[in-house]
Amino acid sequence: MQKVELTDAEWKEKLTPEQYRVLRKADTEAPFTGKYVHVKDNGVYACAGCGAELFRSETKFDSGTGWPSFWEPITPDAVEFHRDWSMLIPRTEVRCGSCGGHLGHVFDDGPQPTGKRYCMNSCALALDKRSAES
Repeated sequence: MQKVELTDAEWKEKLTPEQYRVLRKADTEAPFTGKYVHVKDNGVYACAGCGAELFRSETKFDSGTGWPSFWEPITPDAVEFHRDWSMLIPRTEVRCGSCGGHLGHVFDDGPQPTGKRYCMNSCALALDKRSAES
């Protein structure tokens, strides 16, 4: 996977303020406020920062948590995992495998076949509906 590296100033210019806070500063959008929470359209969800493909719509499910959730990334190297100690209980942070942007967290309470819940921030994603045919 090709790595995308930009300076902080370049990221600030490229992203909206909300996207910058989430993707580059690991912030979290408020639950039930993201544009993809209830979307059921077919396509591929890509990183809003660099455009790398992350999740297929077929793996999206309603977790009831207020964030778009998926049970599997598009490929194993589409995302990277990092330990997040920002809360009392350690969590597993999910970052874009291409640009390192913060996407959300993964939990072990998702549906089969993986049992995973990739709980993502909507503003960190971009839905490409054309990719549904490919």
